[in-house]
Amino acid sequence: MKKVSVLLGVAVALAFVLSAGAGTVGINYGRVANDLPSAVKVMQLVKSAGIGKVKLYDADPSVLTAFSGSGIQLTIALPNEQLYFVSRRLSRAYAWVKQNVAAYVPGTQIVAIAVGNEVFVNPKNITAFLVPAMNNLHLALLKYGLGDIKISSPLALSALQSSYPSSAGAFKAELVDTVMKPMLDFLNNTGSYLMVNAYPFFAYKDNADVISLDYALFNPNNGVPDPATGLVYKNLFDAQLDAVFAAASALGHSTLDIVVTETGWPSKGDEAELGAGMDNAATYNGNLVKHVLSNSGTPLRPKATLDTFLFALFNENKKPGPTSERNYGLFYPTEAKVYDIALTPEAIKNQPPQVPSSSHSTSKPRHSSNGNAGSQTWCVANGKAGNEKLQSALDYACGEGSADCQQIQPGAACYNPNTLEAHASYAFNSYYQKNSRKAGSCYFGGAAFIVSQPPKFGSCVLPTGY
Repeated sequence: MKKVSVLLGVAVALAFVLSAGAGTVGINYGRVANDLPSAVKVMQLVKSAGIGKVKLYDADPSVLTAFSGSGIQLTIALPNEQLYFVSRRLSRAYAWVKQNVAAYVPGTQIVAIAVGNEVFVNPKNITAFLVPAMNNLHLALLKYGLGDIKISSPLALSALQSSYPSSAGAFKAELVDTVMKPMLDFLNNTGSYLMVNAYPFFAYKDNADVISLDYALFNPNNGVPDPATGLVYKNLFDAQLDAVFAAASALGHSTLDIVVTETGWPSKGDEAELGAGMDNAATYNGNLVKHVLSNSGTPLRPKATLDTFLFALFNENKKPGPTSERNYGLFYPTEAKVYDIALTPEAIKNQPPQVPSSSHSTSKPRHSSNGNAGSQTWCVANGKAGNEKLQSALDYACGEGSADCQQIQPGAACYNPNTLEAHASYAFNSYYQKNSRKAGSCYFGGAAFIVSQPPKFGSCVLPTGY
């Protein structure tokens, strides 16, 4: 998976089914690792998490068999390296569908096929094979009476020539006649949708001087207006998708729907990967799920369902590239949670209220996690947040937040060291543990972050639960 960041807003200072048609949240099950649980255990983990849709990067028989009878809907994939062969001969498409689809349905609920992945950014020129392969696979599905299975291809945002303002979104000129028009026509004619991989993290990482972290994380912010339409964008995710909607509309497909086949935020990254961190990952993915399930669409397409697949189920230790590439998972290979977020409407209703974040924060929370500590985590103060912010957050935690602050009173066990950072850490952790370590309960407007190694202040050890 190669990702290319798309800058949205350089020219301006950037300040599950709920009802019919509502958006759903699924997850990507990548397997570029040597320490993952069996496919059967993965299926059980997905069910226990309340996730109803899973996207694969191939059509592995062990996975398709494991998910048989689970009721979980699968999007399988024809890998990039097979595009040429399937596009050249219809008989090869017949064989692929017979072996990887017809052999497993209806027990395994295969609902879509992703033909290739981010084909246009592939170093090998396979663009010409994409639409012919899609056509052949569709004919093969019809042959086996499986015409209800959707066919599409995940699009990287680098396919856009322009993306700001969103209303001016346009595909690269060299792709328009050769592949985009034929592909959009195919999607329209077969009743399918456009698959899009959207990563606000990359845009923020590369352009933090002009993109607000709150804007990238769905946190409250002043919004970014589109001067052409007057629409105001409250998050970068919507702005990215509306640029794609506008690009498709410019080619005559104004009603085509989008399914977000990848989006996420890394819980760990290299020093240069600004914004990577566990708390930001929990905030982005937690807020994203709420946004998708709210059925609010985007400013340009308010009725869009925005079905979305989070990237990814696991941290994958064999992925090449920067540290972030190996740290997008919601779960460690041990099946312990990297962080806890609500994935269903019921879980969202049971979340504790979040302390409002500061507007336009660009701080990068840091943590001491080595990625192997399991599910136990603690919440500590961010000393770089400044005394004023720490004191305000401490007052909230010990007051309205109902944290246990008795142990940091004079003479109590954790009064020493008598520093604002130590006292705030105790209070923040108390609030975090009392709220079951849920996403958003260790933020305090950027004054706190999560660690996975037991923190200690003098002789005071922060408790693990209440």
